[in-house]
Amino acid sequence: MAKAWDLNTVRNIGISAHIDSGKTTLTERILFYAGKIHAIHDVRGKDGVGAKMDSMELEKERGITIQSAATNVHWKDIEINIIDTPGHVDFTVEVERSLRVLDGAILVLCGVAGVQSQSITVDRQMKRYNVPRVAFVNKLDRSGANPFKVMTALREKLHHNAVMAQIPIGTEDAHEGVIDLVTMKAYYNRGDNGETVEEMDIPAEYMDQAKEYRQLLIAAAADFDDTVGEKFLMEEEPTMEEMKVAIKKGVHSLKLTPVFCGSAYKNKGVQKLLDAVQDYLPNPNEIQNTGLDQDNDEADINLTTDPEDPLVALAFKLEDGRYGQLTYMRIYQGTLKKGEFIYNMTNDKKLKVPRVVRMNSNEMEDITEAKAGDIVALFGVDCASGDTFTDGRANITMTSMFVPNAVISLAVTPKDKSGAANFTKALNKFRKEDPTFRVHRDEESAQTIISGMGELHLEVYVERMKREFNVEVVTGQPQVAYRETIGGSAEFDYTHKKQTGGSGQFAKVVGSIKPMDANSEDLYEFNNKITGGRIPREYIPACDKGFQEQMAKGNLIGYPIVGVSVDLIDGAYHDVDSSEMAFRICSMAAFREAYNKAQPTALEPMMKVEVSAPEEFQGNVMGQINQRRGIIQGSQANEGFSTVEAEVPLSEMFGYSTELRSATQGKGEFTMEFARYSAVPRNVQEELVKAYEKKKEEENK
Repeated sequence: MAKAWDLNTVRNIGISAHIDSGKTTLTERILFYAGKIHAIHDVRGKDGVGAKMDSMELEKERGITIQSAATNVHWKDIEINIIDTPGHVDFTVEVERSLRVLDGAILVLCGVAGVQSQSITVDRQMKRYNVPRVAFVNKLDRSGANPFKVMTALREKLHHNAVMAQIPIGTEDAHEGVIDLVTMKAYYNRGDNGETVEEMDIPAEYMDQAKEYRQLLIAAAADFDDTVGEKFLMEEEPTMEEMKVAIKKGVHSLKLTPVFCGSAYKNKGVQKLLDAVQDYLPNPNEIQNTGLDQDNDEADINLTTDPEDPLVALAFKLEDGRYGQLTYMRIYQGTLKKGEFIYNMTNDKKLKVPRVVRMNSNEMEDITEAKAGDIVALFGVDCASGDTFTDGRANITMTSMFVPNAVISLAVTPKDKSGAANFTKALNKFRKEDPTFRVHRDEESAQTIISGMGELHLEVYVERMKREFNVEVVTGQPQVAYRETIGGSAEFDYTHKKQTGGSGQFAKVVGSIKPMDANSEDLYEFNNKITGGRIPREYIPACDKGFQEQMAKGNLIGYPIVGVSVDLIDGAYHDVDSSEMAFRICSMAAFREAYNKAQPTALEPMMKVEVSAPEEFQGNVMGQINQRRGIIQGSQANEGFSTVEAEVPLSEMFGYSTELRSATQGKGEFTMEFARYSAVPRNVQEELVKAYEKKKEEENK
C-alpha cells in the first residue's frame, strides 16, 4: 500500500547559481545518492552521455543548462522535488519561473570565484519571491578554493547574514571531507563514488577552528530562538536539536544563510547537504502562499494546504514532449485527479485531466492524483505559462512571475518556402514555452522579428528550429531595442478641424510635455488638469490613448518613446463635431508637434558585463571594453584570474565572444545582463537618425 501523502516530508527546492558553478553536477550526485540513477555522468563527460538533468541534445553539446528540469527523489524520511535551473542570464526566465513555485533553494557558489555576477542576479530573484535558502560552496577540490572567503563575499556583496554551518577538512588536493558544526563530528565520503558517509571524531588539528566557528554559529542562531539565546548568554552549550530549531527559524525568516561546503565533482559533502535540506528548508505547510480573490477585487487570499479544499494550481512551465505539450504544475491547494475536470482561469476553458505524471528529468512515472504542495506534469493541457487552474469551486488566480523586457532582436526567414509551415509552428511553440521569447512582424520591412535576452538565447532557438522542426533559417543583422525620450519641456496648443459633408471633426488640446524623473520606473505619465469642463470627461481617456499611441513610435529614429509626463491643461470641444476619435487624432498630432521641440534623444540599452580571464590578459580585456564604448567600473584579481566589471552598450557587444576568445587564448569568458537605458553619444545619434531617414525614403519610393 502506498504511504499516505504527508506534507511535512515534502521539500520543493531549486538549485540556482552563476553559470559553471556546478549546479547540474550537484543535482547529478543528488540523484545518484538518492537511488534515482545508478551511474554518474558528468556535464562534459568523456562517455558522451551527459548529465541526467541536461536532457536536450544542445545542452549536452554546449555543456550548459538551457531549460530548467524537474525531478523527484526520496532522501531518508523526505521526498524532494528538485528543479535544476540554468545559470546563464539569457535563460533567466527559467530561474524566475522556478523560484516562483519553490519553497526553498540551494544557492551554489564556486569555492574559487565566490560571488559572481549571476549569483547576484539569482539572489535578487530569490529575494523577489521570498525564497529561504542555504548556501553550498562547491569545487573545494580546485586550487585556490576558500569557503571562508566565499562566506565573507556573501556578507559583503549580497548582504546575507551568512555563517559557516560546516568547515572543510582540507581544501584543494587535500580536501577530504567536512566538519558539521551542529553535531561537532567529521564526515568523510568513502567508496568509488563517495556513497558511504563515515562519521568520525574531529581531527585534533581542526578542533580549535571548529570550536571558533561553532561559537559564531551559536551566536547567529541565538537571535532566532530564546532557548539558544539564553544558553548563549549563560555560556552553556545548546543541544543539537535546539541548534537545528534555531537555524531553521533563521532560514525561514530569510535572515540567516547557513553555509555548507564540499565538492560535487569529487563526491564530497552532498549527502550532508541533503540532510540540511531536510533539517532547515521549509515544507509546503511552513510557507504561506497567497492567491488573488477574483470575487473580491483581487484582494490577497491565503491558500491552505488542505487536500479537501478547492483546487488551485499554477502552470509554471511548458515543454514539448514526445506525446505533446507537457505542462509543469505546482499544486497550492486541494487535489488534482486524473480524469476530473479543471478550469483555466485565464480563458475560462474547461478541460479533462488526461494524464498526470511525476517527472525525473525526461523520464516520467504515471500517478492518479496529486495533492497540495506537490509539483507534477500534465499531458494534453492547452495553456500558456503562468495560467492558474481550479476545479471550479474557487475563483482565485495566482500572481504571475516577473518577465524582463527583451533587449535584442533578429530578423529570421525560412531558407526554403517549403519550411514556412514548420517555421510558424516552431515560433508558436517557443513563444508559448518561453515568455521572454517574443515574435512580431515588422509591417514596414515585412520581416519576422524574434526578440530575446541575448545572442545566445536567440542562437539556441535558431538551432532548435533546425533540429526539432527541420527548418533552416536565414538570420538578419541583430537589432538593438533602442528607445527615444525627451531632454526638455515643450508646450502644445493644437486644434484638429475637419469639415466634409455631414458632421465634421473638432477637438482642441492645450498642455505640455516634460521628462520624467530619471529614477522613475514608469515609462509614461498622464496628468489631467482640465477644469470647468473645457473638455468633457468622456473624452479625457481618448486624449490619453492618443498620446500613448503617438509614443509607440518616435519620429527621431522610429523607436518607442519612454519617460514622458504629459499635462493636459486646457482645450475646447464642439457639441456636434467632437468625438473620441477627434480627440484621439488631435492628441496624437499635438504630441508629435511638441515632441520635436522637446530635445528628442535616442536611448540605448547598457549591459552590465563581467569578464573573467587570466591576469596576464587583463590589459587586452580592458582595451577591448574601452574600444566598445564601455565604462569600466572595477576590477579585482583572485588566484591568478582577473575579473573586470563594466557597462557596455549592447550595440557594441555583437561578436564580442569571438574577439574575447582570440585575445585570451580561449581562456576568457563573460556574462552580461541588461542594466539600464542611457542616452547615446551625439555622433551615434546622428548616424541612427540618418539611417532612419534613409529607411523612410526607401519606403516612400
